[in-house]
Amino acid sequence: MKTITLHHTVFSALGAILLSAVAFGSGVGAVSMLQKITPGQQVAAVALFPASISLDTNTLIAKADIVYDPTDGRILFSKNSSAPLPLASLTKLMTATAVLEGGDTGRSVQITAADLAPEGDWGFKAGDTVPLSSLLKIGLIASSNDAMAAAAASLGDNYLDLMNARAKTLGLSHMYFLNPTGLDESAGTAGAYGSAFDVARLAAHLFQNYPDYFGLTTQPNVSIQDGTRTLKAAATALPLAGVPGVVAAKTGFTDLAGGNLAVVFDIAIGHPLVAVVLGSTEDARFDDIKKLIQAVRDAQSTQTSL
Repeated sequence: MKTITLHHTVFSALGAILLSAVAFGSGVGAVSMLQKITPGQQVAAVALFPASISLDTNTLIAKADIVYDPTDGRILFSKNSSAPLPLASLTKLMTATAVLEGGDTGRSVQITAADLAPEGDWGFKAGDTVPLSSLLKIGLIASSNDAMAAAAASLGDNYLDLMNARAKTLGLSHMYFLNPTGLDESAGTAGAYGSAFDVARLAAHLFQNYPDYFGLTTQPNVSIQDGTRTLKAAATALPLAGVPGVVAAKTGFTDLAGGNLAVVFDIAIGHPLVAVVLGSTEDARFDDIKKLIQAVRDAQSTQTSL
C-alpha cells in the first residue's frame, strides 16, 4: 500500500497576507507569481485547513491527480501531476478563457459547416446565428464540440495561437492545443495536452475571473435559444450532483485521454480548492474525484477536532 501525505509549513501572518494578495490578485500578474510553485513544493502560510491529506493511491484509477489550493498555491495532494497527458474536453477550459478574455460575449456568432465537423450533434445548423454567451454556456455545461468550435472561430483564424500563447502567459508549461475541443486528432495524437497541475491552475483562473460562466456547470442541464428553436442537453458533470461543496466542474473523455475531470469545490466559505484527475476511465473519474474530495473533508475534520 502506497500512501502520500503532504504537509505545509507554518510561517508568519504577514507571509499569508502577501500570498493571499498574490493568489487573488487580478490578471496575469497574480498567476505569474504562482507559476513558480511546483508540485511537491511547500509554501509559506499560516495554518490553513486541511494541513495534510492522506490517501492510498492504489484506490485511484487515474494516471495523474492533484488537489490544489489557489488561495496560497499549496499542493495538498499530488500523483504524477507534472506529467503531460491528453486533455480531452478539459481543453474547453482554455477555449472559454480565451473567448471570455477576447471581447464582447453578447455578440452573435454564425455557425459554419466547419464548426459542425467535430464529433457530436447538439442541434446546431450551418447558418444559425447564436449569441457567443450561449455557445460558451452549452460548451461548458454539455461539452458541446460544435459550440466551442464556433466560439473559438469567433476569435479569428489564429485562435489556436491565442490559446497557446495564453497558456504560456499563465505559466502552464506542459499545456498546448491542436484544436479547441480536445477531440483526438488521430489514433496517436490528442487534440491537446497538459498536466494535472496545469489544469488545476487554469480551472482556478477561470473560476476566479469568470465564476458566472464556470459556475453554470453544476446545473443538471442546459437550454439555449437558437433562433426560434430551443436546444437542450444534459450536463456532463451530472454524476457529481449531490456532492457537497462542488461549485464548478468540467469533464473530458476520448480514447487517448480516458476519463478526465476538473472540479472546484469549497472547503469553507470563500475558500475553494481544485481537484483534477487525468487518465481515469469514463465512470471512475467521478469516483476518483469523490475520493479526493472526501480525503480533504476527512483531513479537515481531523484537524478541526484537535
